[in-house]
Amino acid sequence: MAKNRDSMDKNRHPDPDANTAEDALEAEVLEQAEEIAREAEREAAEAREEAEAIEPVGEDGPHDEPDLASLLEDARAKADEHYEQLLRSRAEFDNLRRRQERELENAHKFALENFAKELLQVRDSLELGLQAVRGENAELEKLREGTELTLKLLADAMRKFNIEQIDPQGRPFDPQYHQAMSIQPRDDVPPNTVVQVVQKGYTLNDRLIRPAMVMVSQAAS
Repeated sequence: MAKNRDSMDKNRHPDPDANTAEDALEAEVLEQAEEIAREAEREAAEAREEAEAIEPVGEDGPHDEPDLASLLEDARAKADEHYEQLLRSRAEFDNLRRRQERELENAHKFALENFAKELLQVRDSLELGLQAVRGENAELEKLREGTELTLKLLADAMRKFNIEQIDPQGRPFDPQYHQAMSIQPRDDVPPNTVVQVVQKGYTLNDRLIRPAMVMVSQAAS
């Protein structure tokens, strides 16, 4: 068995570009809420400017003070209305932001819930196999069958979550998915061929999470 290497850790970081449809929807909703709040704030500011620009005419001016006072009152009412709309928009935005934060927190907290459920049956199978080994009349063939069944359960669980195995035996060496542990002179295979897989590799959604540890051929001297 080959030893796990620290150099593989860089392949285990989550993909920063792996955005989901829910993330895009959340960004769109937040952007719309912010736009509503900005628009309400602009309208409230404009209404206040109109109200401040209108002043009742003095005693020496034309006799249209009631009309100007009415306009001033309307402008102030409009400003108050837009200000209330701004406050409501901000409250809705804050509620939406808090709800999205809770949903995001739960998504992070329970992201592996379904995968964990799939692993439970693998653990159950391993425990049954261990109990069979401890029995007085343990049969090697049944233990082998149980081990193969457990391995199949694990492979099926991994496949459900797009975890695929890399087994490049007999294939050309690919540095993107393989890591060479040694080079062997061989004249029975073309150079740069994987002649032995020491440890299989794996990908998650086509992203490498562990390269295959292999031995590679070179032309015999």
